[in-house]
Amino acid sequence: MKILAGNSNLALAQAISDYLDMPLTEASVRRFADEEVFVEIHENVRGEDVFVVQSTAYPANDNLMELLICIDALKRASARRITAVIPYFGYARQDRKPGPRTPISAKLVANIITTAGADRVLSVDLHAGQIQGFFDIPTDNLYGAPVMSADIQARFGTEELMIVSPDVGGVVRARALAKRLDNAPLAIVDKRRERAGESEVMNIIGDVTGRFCILIDDIVDSGGTLCNAAQALMDKGAKGVAAYCTHGVLSGGAVARINQSVMTELVITDSILPTDAVETSDKVRVLTIAPLLGEAMRRIADESSVSSLFD
Repeated sequence: MKILAGNSNLALAQAISDYLDMPLTEASVRRFADEEVFVEIHENVRGEDVFVVQSTAYPANDNLMELLICIDALKRASARRITAVIPYFGYARQDRKPGPRTPISAKLVANIITTAGADRVLSVDLHAGQIQGFFDIPTDNLYGAPVMSADIQARFGTEELMIVSPDVGGVVRARALAKRLDNAPLAIVDKRRERAGESEVMNIIGDVTGRFCILIDDIVDSGGTLCNAAQALMDKGAKGVAAYCTHGVLSGGAVARINQSVMTELVITDSILPTDAVETSDKVRVLTIAPLLGEAMRRIADESSVSSLFD
C-alpha cells in the first residue's frame, strides 16, 4: 500500500500518512512554464495498491488535471490498483440538467477519472448520492456525520438541540445526524432561490423556540443560505445557531459574511485546504477527517468492510 499526494491538500494527505504511520510516496507534481502539469514518481510502485489523495477544489480544473495525470503515471508504472481519494469531489453540484441545453458535468468528470485508469474512488459526502452510479468502478461515499456528531456532543451536549436542514433537499442528511444525536428533533428551512448564489428564506417548518439549532449541510460556498437561515431561526425564537458543513468552499467574501452573521460558529472539515481567511476567523472552526479517510483506506487495502465504519 502506498499513498501519493497531489498539491490540492498536502496537509490532509500528510495527516492521513501520519494516521496510517506510512510515509507519502516520493513524487514530483509540478508545472512547466506554460502551466502544463508534470508528474514524476520517484519510487517503485509496480504491483502496489496506491491511493492518490487529491481534492478537486479551487482551482478545480488544475487539481482535476493533477489527479488524472497522477493516475496515468501510476497506471504506466504498473501499479496493481489505483484508488482516487477525492475528499471533495468538484463538479458534484452539476449532477442533473437544471434546464435545457445544460451539461451533467459530474457524470463527465466521473467518466474522465475512470478512463484515466482509476480502479476505485473514495470520497466524502458527495453532494448527491446518485453520483456513485455515475462511476463504472467501485465508489465509496464516506459520511462526515460521525465526526460531526462527536463534536456536537462534546460542545453542545448540554443544550436542547434541534437539527435543522437549510433546504428540503438536505432532509435525509439532517435526519441521519439527528438519529446519531439521540433522535434530536428536526426542523426544515423552506427557501426559494431566485438566482444562483442567492437565497431567500421563506418559512421555518418546526418549532425552534428556546432550542439551540444546528444547521447541517454538505457544502458551504457563498454562505448566504446559512446566514439567512440562521437569522430566520433566531427571529423564530431559537436560543442560538451553529452550522456544520463538510466541505468549506467559502468562495469570495463568504468568511466575512459568516463573521458578521448571527451564528455562533461554522464548523467545516479539512476536505478542502483551509484558506488564510478561515484560519484567522473567530467563527470558523476546522475538524479533521484524516482518521476517517485513513481508516477507510486501510480497510480497502485489507479487503475488509468499509460500511462497518458507520455502524
